[in-house]
This record gives sequence, C-alpha cells and structure tokens, in this order.
Amino acid sequence: MQLIQEMISDLLGQISRIREKATESEAVVRSITKEIQVLDLAKKNLILSMTTLKRLQMLVSAFSQLEGQVKSSQYADIAQSLAAVKQICDSFKPYMSVPRISQIRRRVQELQSELKSKIDMEWEKFYAQDPARPVKPSTVAAACQVIDVIGSDIRAQFVDRYVALELKEYRRIFRATDEAGQLDNLSRRFAWFRRLLQTHENETGRVFPAEWRAAWYLVAKFAEITRDDMTVLLSKAGSKLTVKQLLDTLQETLEFENSIRQRYATPFEDILKTTQPAVATRPSRTISSAFEPHMGVFIDAQDKVLSDMLSQYRGAKSRPSLEAAAPSPGDDSSTPVLVLPSSTELFYVYAQILDQCATLFTGQPLFDLCNLYKKWLRIYAEDVLVASMKRPSVTSRKSIETRFEPSELRNACKLVNTADYCHATALELEEKIREKINADFKERVSLQEECDIFVGVISSAIQVLVREFEAACDPAFINMSRTAWSTLDLVSGQSGYVDELTKAMEQVVDIIKPLIEQKKYLRNFFDKAASVVFAKFTNALVKSRPLKEIGAEQLLIDLQALKASLLRLPGESLSTTNYTRSVTKNTTRLEALLKVIVTPADPAEGFILNYTLLIGDASFSNFQKILDLKGTPPAEQNDLMDSFLTITSTKTNLESTSFLSSLDMDPGQAASLTSPPSSRVSLLSGGAGEGILAALGSPPLSTPSGSDTPPRTDHTSKFTDFRRFVSFAVRRDSMPPS
Repeated sequence: MQLIQEMISDLLGQISRIREKATESEAVVRSITKEIQVLDLAKKNLILSMTTLKRLQMLVSAFSQLEGQVKSSQYADIAQSLAAVKQICDSFKPYMSVPRISQIRRRVQELQSELKSKIDMEWEKFYAQDPARPVKPSTVAAACQVIDVIGSDIRAQFVDRYVALELKEYRRIFRATDEAGQLDNLSRRFAWFRRLLQTHENETGRVFPAEWRAAWYLVAKFAEITRDDMTVLLSKAGSKLTVKQLLDTLQETLEFENSIRQRYATPFEDILKTTQPAVATRPSRTISSAFEPHMGVFIDAQDKVLSDMLSQYRGAKSRPSLEAAAPSPGDDSSTPVLVLPSSTELFYVYAQILDQCATLFTGQPLFDLCNLYKKWLRIYAEDVLVASMKRPSVTSRKSIETRFEPSELRNACKLVNTADYCHATALELEEKIREKINADFKERVSLQEECDIFVGVISSAIQVLVREFEAACDPAFINMSRTAWSTLDLVSGQSGYVDELTKAMEQVVDIIKPLIEQKKYLRNFFDKAASVVFAKFTNALVKSRPLKEIGAEQLLIDLQALKASLLRLPGESLSTTNYTRSVTKNTTRLEALLKVIVTPADPAEGFILNYTLLIGDASFSNFQKILDLKGTPPAEQNDLMDSFLTITSTKTNLESTSFLSSLDMDPGQAASLTSPPSSRVSLLSGGAGEGILAALGSPPLSTPSGSDTPPRTDHTSKFTDFRRFVSFAVRRDSMPPS
C-alpha cells in the first residue's frame, strides 16, 4: 500500500508538470500569433477604408455632376444621377457622424427641394400653355421621372395638384346651388368629364408615366365631388323626389361607372381603392352609393304598383275574380284554369322588380324589397285567397237533388292549387333573393312564415271540399236516420240510401279529382271524407234507434257496401295503405257494435259474453248504450244489467273503457250545412281515422289465464267499479221480493 501511494503521488506530480508546460507553450504561441492578428485586422480595416473612400469619391463625383445637371435643367440626366446619389447616400447611413458625409446628405436634400421648385415652375408654364414661354412635353415627362426618384409623397402631391387644376372648372360650373349642378343636369356632368378624360389622354396626361395612373386619380376625385353633390341634392329634394327622377339619374350614374370600367378594364370600385390615400379620412365610395339611402322612394313605388295590381282581387272582389276564372258549367271545350291568374301575375311582377332592384343595389334596398314581398304575400293569402272562401250574403238555393254547390268545389280546388303554387314559388323566390343579396343580409332573408300561411290556406280550402262533400252526403244519411229499422221483418240487399250515398260521393269526387294537381292533397281529402262518412253513419245509426236484431243485420249489409264504395272512391292511383287501413278499422268498430246488437238478449249470459268478446270492456254505461240502441225494454234491461255486473265482476282482464265510451247518444245537429268548415270537421282535421270514431278501436285481447300481467287498477276503473256497485245495490233494494 505504501508503494502504491508513492506511485500515485509521483503520477500526480508528473501531471502537474505537464499542465505547467502546456500553459507555457500556449503563452509562447499567443505571443507569436499576436502580431499576425494585428496585421489581419489592419488589412481588414484598410480594405474597408479603401472601399469607403472609393464610394465617397464616387458620391462626390456624382454629386458634382448632379449639381451641374440641376443648373442646366437636364431632367433626363438628373433622374439617373439623383437615383445614383441617393443610393450611395443610403449606404453611408452608418457614417452620418462624419462631417463630410453629413454635409453631402444635407446638400442632396437641398437639391431635391430645388428640383421640386423648378419642376413646379416648368409644370405651371406647360399647363398654362403660354406661347411666350413654351415648355416641351418631353421636358415635363423627364421631370416626372425626377419626381419619381425624389419620392412617392412628392409624386402624390404633384398628382393631387394636377387633379385639382383639372377639376377646378368643374367645381365652378356644376356647383350644387346653381342650375347646372341640379339633378336634371347630371348627364351634363358626365359629358363634361368624358371630354376632360379625352383631353387628358390625348394631350396633358401623356406627360405622366403610365404607372402613375393619373387618369384614375381624376376619376376618383370626380367621383368624390359628384357623390357629395348628389348626397346634398337628393337630401334637399326630400319628398319631392319622384321615382322616375331617382331611377333616371341612378341609371345615368350606373352607365357612367360602367363606361369607366370598360375604359380601363378595371372595376370602378377597384379604381377608387387603388387611388385612396394611405391615411384616408373616409372610405372611398362610388357615385351611385349616394342614391342607396333614398331607395325607399323606389320601394314605396313598388308598394303602390302591387297595391294597384291586387286591388281588383282583394276583399269583396276576390270571389267574383275567382268565379270569373272558372269555365262555364257544361262547357267541355274550355280547359279548366287550375291556378288563379292573379297569383302568376303577382310572381311575374315580383320577378321583374327583383331583377330591376338587384341591378341597382344588393344591400339594404334589396332587403327592404324582400320585406315588401312578405307583406304582399300575406295580403294576397288573406285578402284574396282566404276572402274568396267566404260565401256571399245572398246565395242561390242549392239543388234539391245534389244539396251541394259544384262551383264551390271548383273554386276550392282552384284555391288549393293556387296556394300550393304560391308556397312553392315563394320558396324559389327566397332562394333567388339569397343568391343576389349581400352576404350581410343572407341569413336574414326568410319567407317561411308566408309559406306557412299558404299551407293554412290549403288546409282551409280542403275543409271547404269536405264541407261540400258532407252536404252531398246529407240527404242519404237523413233517409237512413228516418228509417224505422225496428219494423223490418227480414233482411234484403243493401238499402236504397246506400246507392244514394255512393252516387253523391262519386259526383263530388268526379268534380274534384281532375281539378287538383297535387295527389297529396287529394289523399288528404279522401282521408277526411272517409272520417266524415263514418261519423255521419254513426250519428244516423244512433238517431234511428231502436234498431232491433233484423235492423242491425240490415245495417251490417249496408256497412259492407259502404266500405266497398269508400275503398273504390280514390281509385288505384290515389289509394294508400293508410287509407285502406283507416276505412277497415272504422268499419270493424261499427261491425262490432252492430254484431252485439244482432245477438239475441236471451240467454243473457251468451249476449253478455258476446259483448265482452266484441267490445272488450266492463263499462256499465257502454252496455247501457248497447241496450238502448237494441231497443231492449226497460224491464228486461234491469235483469241484463244485473247479469252484466255479475259476469264482468269476475273478468278482471276487461278494460274500463272502449270505443263506445266516445259514442254520443244525442248527436244533435253537428253536421249543419250552415256551420263553418272549421267547426264541422275540426275533429277530423287530424287525418284519417280521427274524430268521432277516434276511440273506436278493435277490442283488446283478453289476458290469458296464468298471465303475469296484472289487471289495470287505475283511479278511473276504481271509480267506475264503485258506481257499478252503488247502482247494483240500489236496483236490488228496489226490486220486489221473490
């Protein structure tokens, strides 16, 4: 260990000696290369000094040459020399503290000011065209090259001065307070400026470099002055401004702006943006923009046009115009008019106004026009279409044979087609406006509310069709309700009223089908018509009670014939699965009702069991309705009621209500011909299967024994059971002892 420690100590000593020698070697190398580094730096500074001196000599030489050229006004040479001097001066920016360089830079600036003054004098002589002191165009053109070298600010000042001189006479002649400056003389303004542009391009303006676009600055300044004058004149005109004067002057303005666009192959707006100063006090706008705030005059005029056009169709005049569009009865040669001409005329005028307005403005005026369209679409729907559905106070007596008005059917069909046409065209109009209007207004354009109004008109017109259909069916149902079914001794073929009803339905349908264009509206009508037929059949059945077994059997035959007629009524092209299902469903409900009535009351158990199977409820009041319709004597009813309560109390799977719960045993005059369509078919407006028979459904399936499904024990069924118990107890107390 001692030996190892001695060796380590010796090794550390050697390392220390090596480090000292390395430090000494580094010091020796540094002293040797120090002089070389000094020489390199001196060489670099010498080269830079020689280059700078050479550039300084070039600057002094170029500057001396420039001074001589300025004295002799050699503008073509001055442009090149000044550009070279400025370029060299820019390279000496880091040495501005050197007196000689700073002095030369100040002198260059003084020369530029001197040049600007000399060029201004030359320009004044040239522009004045003084024969005593003529200035060649080439001299001014060369001077413009010098101005380009001096700087863009000086060039802008020069162009502005030229523009002000050129338009000085325009300001004097066409002052807004003088006759020449009035709206009527707007064309003279444009003619004057066109002559000025012609002179500029052929004479004065040829001295300017093409990249200056001096003509654009003339156009921009002329547009600014003229727009300001138009703003004052239009505001001053106020209510005296006529739509003709507005459109005439606006059209002249747009034609002028379009001519400028064609002349320079650049949009008028781009010319204004290009010539706008970097720091502008207000945005550049076209001359025509002055007219936009006053386009309300145009909108009001279109309002008047639409008002005059529709005045012959509105209110009390709507029905005569509707009837005038209909062909004469019995005139088979004339083609039926499916859409009111007033609707096509309205949208034709809409299209014309839209195209005219869109060529003028696509901002606020076009949005205001959209609101105007919405206003008159609502007026047309309410004052023309809806108003034409109202019957006149004095109407001709209906035919005893038909009981309905064929003209009413034709008019209603025409209204359905017209409202559908207006709905579809209004949606197309909305898209057209969206295509043309500015992006700021696109999301605010909507005619959906107006389209919804036309949908409501279609619904009302279909209700009129249903009303007339109902009127046509009334005689047959009146005969049905007056038939003494309880006196029938035997069952024969279908009753006479069924043939009468079928004929009446076919007469109405034959008129409607060829006149309604859209099949979906015909299908909607058939759905509602079928509901009306079943509702009136049920009402007539109730009114003609008692029915007795034979009468109920006859009504079952009639019901099957009626079902067949209703299924044939739409035809193959219009019949739908839903329609067939609805007719079948309503027929099945009435069949269940009649089959219970057909069942003999003796034995009571069989009769009641048949009731529970076909009707499917344990309702005491519904069973009472069956007995009432059947014509069961009161004495027998008590026994049947007792048996019903006894039997149904053990059948917990029966419902507490069924379709009979909605059966009105005192229907009254619910289908009066004088009632408005909304009140007469309001229950049917939801489509097929709704209305008085909405609750008439197939009897529920009985819950099989052993089923895990618990019986319904809601509050309604409990209350019904309580009433049944009280009624049963009262009758028991009132019965004589056996």
